[in-house]
Amino acid sequence: MAELISREGNKVEFKVSVPAAEVNRAYDQVWAGLARDVRVPGFRPGKAPRKVIEGRVGKGYVEQEVRDRLLETHYSQAARELKLSLVDANIDPQPLKSGQAFEFTVKGETYPEVTLADWSGLRLSAAAPEITDEVLDRTLSDLQERNAIFDDADRAIEASDQVTIEEQGEDGGTYPVYLDVAEAHVRDALLGKNKGDTVEITVPAHQHGDHEHAEHTVTVKIVDVKTKKLQELDDEFAKSLNFESLERLRTDLKAELERRATQEGEAARREEFIDHLVAGMTADIPQALLDRRREAMQAEIQDDLGRQGVKWGEYEAFMKEQGKLDEFMADLGKNAETRVKRDLALEKLAEDLDVEVSDAEFNQTMTALAQANGLSPADLSKQLGPNGINSYYISLTREKALQQAIAQLAGGQTEAAAEEASTEESSAEAAE
Repeated sequence: MAELISREGNKVEFKVSVPAAEVNRAYDQVWAGLARDVRVPGFRPGKAPRKVIEGRVGKGYVEQEVRDRLLETHYSQAARELKLSLVDANIDPQPLKSGQAFEFTVKGETYPEVTLADWSGLRLSAAAPEITDEVLDRTLSDLQERNAIFDDADRAIEASDQVTIEEQGEDGGTYPVYLDVAEAHVRDALLGKNKGDTVEITVPAHQHGDHEHAEHTVTVKIVDVKTKKLQELDDEFAKSLNFESLERLRTDLKAELERRATQEGEAARREEFIDHLVAGMTADIPQALLDRRREAMQAEIQDDLGRQGVKWGEYEAFMKEQGKLDEFMADLGKNAETRVKRDLALEKLAEDLDVEVSDAEFNQTMTALAQANGLSPADLSKQLGPNGINSYYISLTREKALQQAIAQLAGGQTEAAAEEASTEESSAEAAE
């Protein structure tokens, strides 16, 4: 049971009381899991007394597991019950004891008041790209190019050849170069040369990753020259791609292109609608909310760099040397503001449409997400924590509201088109 204690502006405080029966059930679930997983010498799995298991894992461990389980479940439920969309929250749990109710207090900050402009009459202009015969033929030509055959060529190098070169020097290696997609300085140096020639390629100054490379020369030897040969666009070509005939290839390829075009159109309409919501939205966004999002985005970047073996301090120093740090931080701030505005607009949309995600829907998506990441739902809940679970619930609500609004607009546009067609038909009949 959740009870609202106070609400002043964006600041909110509420108390949650979990009945003793729920507490006991959580204890039983934790003990059942420990009995299954903890091996105690002299006892068969699941048969060791609780006191023995407690001696191996510690009493504090059991209480912490129960507390985490209760918070993961009842924090998000309480937020939904009180219809609170929390940006962030601090949870203060009271002492936990088996057989007694468990209480915790939450102090948090809700999203600011938001007003959306009327969007009910919006006509979305974004549409799926048309898959014409020209588009299909161009895609088939691309398939021909990607499946081209290269034969030995006893002549000077031409623009569409594949050339194998051996880079001279200690760090050299042998690799193919496809001239039709090669950089201009490489293509210009190799055109007209022959197998066995030694060629100097001047590489212009450029930046690669975090490093600035000055202009330099690379010496290579031409090992092999091959000419590109396109396969005929016929049944044999289709069979080489595991299609029974060229006609079947064309049919399946067109269906796939149309499927992708439909997805592209849907994504474009979503973006157009969200842009309209944000443009017409009024909200007094607290700077703390913007700062929190910017810090979270910066932390993501730091994690990505860390996985690549790059320390944030080194990357920051490099950008400062290049005079790009201020621009980077400004862009980060703009992106954070854009994301916050989008989230606020969609959150208000869900509120206006009275959209809710049922417990069954939420549990189903959590299970699917856990499976996709190779986790059990319990492990995923533990990783997300109470705030993470609440954020995930909010994201599902936003997505459901967006889908509902797009469907509503699509229905309205269909009706409008039908009325327009009927009017044109009536006008034509009158003219006759």
